[in-house]
Amino acid sequence: MSSVSLPYLVSPGSLKTALERIQSAATPDRVSKDFVSTKLQIKGGTGSALIPFLKKIGFVASDGAPTDLYKKFRNTATEKAAAAQAVKLGYGPLSEVNEYFYDLNEKDLMSLILQVTGAEKDNQVAKYTLSTFKNLKSFANFERNEKAEDTPLPANTNGEVHTISAESSRASSVAKVGMNLSYTINLNLPATTDQAVFNAIFRSLKENLINEQ
Repeated sequence: MSSVSLPYLVSPGSLKTALERIQSAATPDRVSKDFVSTKLQIKGGTGSALIPFLKKIGFVASDGAPTDLYKKFRNTATEKAAAAQAVKLGYGPLSEVNEYFYDLNEKDLMSLILQVTGAEKDNQVAKYTLSTFKNLKSFANFERNEKAEDTPLPANTNGEVHTISAESSRASSVAKVGMNLSYTINLNLPATTDQAVFNAIFRSLKENLINEQ
């Protein structure tokens, strides 16, 4: 493959700061220089270089609008998967040589960067690239299986389907071993207007499941 360029920042540590502040700041209509300097508090040349970098990793569209990946990164349930996807997008050329480039140790990763970019050994840009990559990767988890979004169940012939989620209080009983358990209960409620029926169902649920220690 021909030599390619990979995204980097000359102040790699600023990326970690910027990403942490992206997670806490409200999502803007556009990721502008004013947003970067004011909300993310990354100023000067470093701030100016940040926007092109965010575009290369898929967080910002060509018009400056935050992408869905940007929004997923701000969601604590999907942030690690979003960061992993950003790594694969921004450093995709590395995957053409090694599909699991993100699992390489630092020495082997640097060798791969030099191979792909065609840079000479001890090249400063290659060092910036490696350091920037490491800062982005620190937010990612490539093995994490994000929970799929809940989809509504079809109604049956007895009536509408109602979904009830309950956090098991049983978690406290297993705290000694450092575990937290939770479950989701899906109930198909009968088509009836008799309130006593529903009261009996929820009373039984509470007594037998939710309050079980």
